[in-house]
Amino acid sequence: MKYKQLTSQQRSQIFALLQRKTSKKEIALIVGCSQSALSREIRRNSTATGNYLWDKAHAKALERRKRTTTNKRLDRLLVWRIKQMILNNQWSPEQIRGVLSKEGISISIQSIYNIINADESGELRKHCRHPNFKRRPKGERKPTKATNIADRTSIHDRPAEADGKRFGDFEMDLIVDAYGHAILVLLERMTGFVMMERLKHGKKAKPLAKVVVRILFAYRKYIRTITTDNGSEFAAHRDITAGLRMKGLEDVTVYFADSYCSWQKGAVENVNKLIRQYIHKKANFNEFSDNYIKKVAKKLNLRPRKKLNFSTPKEEFFKQIINFALAS
Repeated sequence: MKYKQLTSQQRSQIFALLQRKTSKKEIALIVGCSQSALSREIRRNSTATGNYLWDKAHAKALERRKRTTTNKRLDRLLVWRIKQMILNNQWSPEQIRGVLSKEGISISIQSIYNIINADESGELRKHCRHPNFKRRPKGERKPTKATNIADRTSIHDRPAEADGKRFGDFEMDLIVDAYGHAILVLLERMTGFVMMERLKHGKKAKPLAKVVVRILFAYRKYIRTITTDNGSEFAAHRDITAGLRMKGLEDVTVYFADSYCSWQKGAVENVNKLIRQYIHKKANFNEFSDNYIKKVAKKLNLRPRKKLNFSTPKEEFFKQIINFALAS
């Protein structure tokens, strides 16, 4: 028997029959529901002391119905909001659910996917992450071949505390196009806060180091480590350390991951994939204005993140700075 919502009359019947010590099997037949539906009704809508009172049971059921996904799925305003979150912000179903749950709205991830799949235009799907991600098989780690970077400090010398759980540990990378243009990406690991800038001199190490120092200079008091790969564009890492130096504080060391081990700076690798939603691999970076690149970073910093309890990287980044200032 298919389960249907019980009416107030049915609940009144259940209450009266329970008072008469009628068996659940008989109650189900009289009321017109399955025994499992009856058991669920009594279990979910009884009082804290275990008593089933039909008026209180009906009130609890109505309150629960307001929060159910099925009801919300029929709410045009909610569907519209979800579509706007996807179209305007490119949020994932998990991020949407997390934000809505903070407002007391309960909706499943599958229901959000149903909205996406029901869009015959395909426009919603265009704004979603690619679903067919496949992990590459783990192979034997190849030895580091980076010999062109003087005074290179290995990631294996990085403090154990720089595990992404404390504030101030950054990752650094470039995204490049087929025309030699490059965009610098800096990411604070704990909060996921992103900073981006197009490099006028491409992958040249000295100008890149100056850009890194300029972007991070206002936050140098809070920076503990920077981790990157072995690209020659990061060869001027000592200039970064010197540019961010503050009297009385330890130098900011740039640590280099092992060759072919992009997972050792996985946070920035992941955000690079998010950036590619807005700046595609085959694009010419000169087609994008500096203002557009700033808008991409802003979108990413306003995305709710599960690891932040669906707060945003921007909110958590500056919250950490405020807490640091209050503590000092």
